[in-house]
Amino acid sequence: MSKLGKFFKGGGSSKSRAAPSAQEALARLRETEEMLGKQQECLEGRIQRELSLARKHGTQNKRAALQALKRKKRLEKQLTQIDGTLSTIEFQREALENSYTNTEVLRNMGLAAKAMKAVHENMDLNKIDDLMQEITEQQDIAQEISEAFSQRVGFGDDFDEDELMAELEELEQEELNKKMTNIRLPNAPSSLLPAQPDRGSGRMPGASSAHRSRAASSRRTGREDDDIQHLAAWAT
Repeated sequence: MSKLGKFFKGGGSSKSRAAPSAQEALARLRETEEMLGKQQECLEGRIQRELSLARKHGTQNKRAALQALKRKKRLEKQLTQIDGTLSTIEFQREALENSYTNTEVLRNMGLAAKAMKAVHENMDLNKIDDLMQEITEQQDIAQEISEAFSQRVGFGDDFDEDELMAELEELEQEELNKKMTNIRLPNAPSSLLPAQPDRGSGRMPGASSAHRSRAASSRRTGREDDDIQHLAAWAT
């Protein structure tokens, strides 16, 4: 068995040591990542110094330049190992975070299920059905009350519509008769206008006077007809 295996076996043989919580493990992993990140920065600085020293000696002191390059190679190897360790720690941290998240989600869902169960224990489906039926009945009663209030209430207003229409037509006819009796027709003129001879046709003055008299009578009759039509239109 390797020394590393013995080390881990010896560290985990104590059964009395309780396992750390997920939050504690995540905090330790973050601390480790921070420590390795600082170590990376330090190694990168040392690598740059060794490279500068090798360039400085160059061909003047080949032995010193070679020693600087060897140290640079060892530092680069350490830096590569730290990069691999950081990748492993990052993967482990992400896996632990996901596990912790899933555990919290499962725990919260279990609490919610218990709470829901406790709430439903106080509920009776038969009581719920009775309650909903009672609510429906009360809504129907409220609807009937609203419809009763909205209906038109007649206090002795049941009359025959045909009789009322006949009475209205009689009143309109009486009003029309009154209007007709109050119409004053124009009086006919007492004397005829003097006749004028028709210059173009050569007719006698007596014939021209008779023609004008008939024309005046026709105009009066037309005006009377217009008045009667106007009055009838107003009455309707």
